[in-house]
Amino acid sequence: MNKILTATTTAASPLSGSRPRLAIGLYIVVAFLYWVSLYLYIPTLPTYVQSKVTDLATVGVILSMYGLWQALVRLPIGIAADWLGWRKPFIVVCLSMSALGAWLIAQADSANGLLAGRAVTGLAAGTWVPLVAVFSSQFPAAEAVRATAILMFVSSLARMTGTGLTGSLNEWGGYSLAFFLAAGVAILAILLVLPIREPRRPSVQPALGSTGRLITRKDVLLPALLAAVSQYADWGITFSFMPILAKTLGGTGTTQSMMLSMHLGVIALGNLAASALANRVGSRQLVYLSFGLQAVGIGIAALAPSLAVLFVAQFCLGLAQGINNPVLMGLSIRYVSDTERTTAIGLHQSVYASGMFAGPWLSGILADALGLRPMFGVTAGACLVIGVWLISRLSSRGSD
Repeated sequence: MNKILTATTTAASPLSGSRPRLAIGLYIVVAFLYWVSLYLYIPTLPTYVQSKVTDLATVGVILSMYGLWQALVRLPIGIAADWLGWRKPFIVVCLSMSALGAWLIAQADSANGLLAGRAVTGLAAGTWVPLVAVFSSQFPAAEAVRATAILMFVSSLARMTGTGLTGSLNEWGGYSLAFFLAAGVAILAILLVLPIREPRRPSVQPALGSTGRLITRKDVLLPALLAAVSQYADWGITFSFMPILAKTLGGTGTTQSMMLSMHLGVIALGNLAASALANRVGSRQLVYLSFGLQAVGIGIAALAPSLAVLFVAQFCLGLAQGINNPVLMGLSIRYVSDTERTTAIGLHQSVYASGMFAGPWLSGILADALGLRPMFGVTAGACLVIGVWLISRLSSRGSD
């Protein structure tokens, strides 16, 4: 049994004809449950937070904690996992954080309690670093984009499933039911990951010089910066203030749940499109397309007179995210050796998590100062201009 469950490192070699199918399958299930645990309560989290605080700026600060703590821990987790040669212990710890964070948010009666709970779920999101690394290590290095696209597709399905249930759960048991179920799902994921035997890889001593070289590598840094810009828009709009805008247009918790679930379902379609088209169309062209779609989606939302139009905006935003997420992550690790890949993934995700932090934080400040809809317009224009400039600087080597 242990032999079957072993995530063999030989599968990472392009010369290997077989893959540890059961280990891959279990990691896929764990990734699915992990994302469900983090997203089961997301559609109505902004309105839940708004019901306990007084202004949009505070809402933005609380929601931004998820991205802030990801930005702080993902690179250190990547370095530590490469140093120890083990990834699974980090996965178990971070899944435990997901359960704890959901419980804390459910019990919170003040802004400080919400802040702490959301910060813990941000720490839990550090799980994605070793999960992506251990999953991609089951594939040949040349299939990095394909492997990340598969995992992104699974994450999209999981998030769609979780968010699709939120409205019904709120109707059945109030806001708290979704949080408690999310904690239970995270515990189930821990039980499933424990039997997977991970052979210890050669330890890679942390070296500031090596990490510094990764940070300054154009093929690693530019995709990460582009991902940060994209995540700024996604988390500042879709996951923070779009639900609040929907509520002003008459949307209920069920409507918010349906809207975000559809958005994530379209992300899954975008992941499949990216997997199929990356080698034919070219990565740079796909990233250009995604940033154009993102700007159009946010612009539509800024002018939306009804909930139906907001659904159209969410469709555009979902397709944009679905295309650029796997492409940018794949580009950032394509030319990185396996011994440094977890560190590179941690770097990529730390950089893009800074966008997840800045999006809700700055969007809340802008919404208080300018109004909700003008903030949408400013976000669309700024992200498009910055995104196009960064894409133009991608080297031909990284855009094949």
